[in-house]
Amino acid sequence: MTGRPAPLILTPGDPAGIGGELTLAAWLARRGADVPPFAVLDDPQRLARLASDLGWTVPVARVESPADAGAVFATALPVLPHGFPRPVTPGQPDPANGHAVVEAIDRAVHFVQAGQAGAVVTNPIAKTVLRAGGFAHPGHTEYLAHLAAAGGTPPEPVMMLAAPELRVVPVTVHIALKDVPGALTPEAIQHAVRTTARALARDFGVARPRIAVAGLNPHAGEDGTMGREEIELIGPALDTLRAEGLDVRGPLSADTLFHAAAREGYDAAVCMYHDQALIPLKTLDFARGVNVTLALPFVRTSPDHGTAFAIAGTGTADPTSLLEALRTARTMAANRAAADQHVS
Repeated sequence: MTGRPAPLILTPGDPAGIGGELTLAAWLARRGADVPPFAVLDDPQRLARLASDLGWTVPVARVESPADAGAVFATALPVLPHGFPRPVTPGQPDPANGHAVVEAIDRAVHFVQAGQAGAVVTNPIAKTVLRAGGFAHPGHTEYLAHLAAAGGTPPEPVMMLAAPELRVVPVTVHIALKDVPGALTPEAIQHAVRTTARALARDFGVARPRIAVAGLNPHAGEDGTMGREEIELIGPALDTLRAEGLDVRGPLSADTLFHAAAREGYDAAVCMYHDQALIPLKTLDFARGVNVTLALPFVRTSPDHGTAFAIAGTGTADPTSLLEALRTARTMAANRAAADQHVS
């Protein structure tokens, strides 16, 4: 392992979803798709049976640590044994398996914090299924922040969606559109921009990040004729950031922010609400979008899609987003290590 980056650790997600077959497909694509070595937390017999049912030749190798993955990855899928209390049927989620799903996330974070894995990559979970089993957190991101706190103050994570042609960060995420104006504060906007700037420099290797910030209203309010949030809220927040030395542009009209020529002028776009950010990214490159959690003390990426219970077990799920999440995690971990070494 000397001189080599630590393998990645992949969680199973909801076992009744498409995570298992995506994992198998990612291993099968390891050479042609430049997939970095990873170990997956899962039931080895379940994955071997799933591969057999799909007619895919995937040798499964039990490993004791993610560090062992590099030695076997070329010839077999490294699996850290992680069982589920109830039998798994594709497409039929069982809340009784929810605790094991969460425990896999716990173990993955532990491996990264212990230096045995380079980054966490998470297969999709079903929040409604976990909540039915007693899970108290809103989702993956919030739970990862809880684990990162280690008994102290949890970080305030920021969600980035990244694709080869665009990176976007929404200030507000999973709330109703009618609640967005009330949820926007100078502090929230500034936190999103500062966190994005730090991540671009540390994790993406951007020497001087350029950040475009969208307005809330059509035409960015058009001088107050279609809303005053840009004048009274967003603009002053950005003035403070510019005074700190950040290269921040805006507030800009969202309807002209995402065409090809506009994208050449920034490294990431901070948007005011979920769909303002995600619609352009998913339109540009639906398959290769990656969910990245910023502000954690470890690197975490995830495919930008859900569990797809309706097609689970059919072998038709597209692994492109998981492949991109694995490659992005490798790049981020390497950039972060280099940046931290330079600082020290």
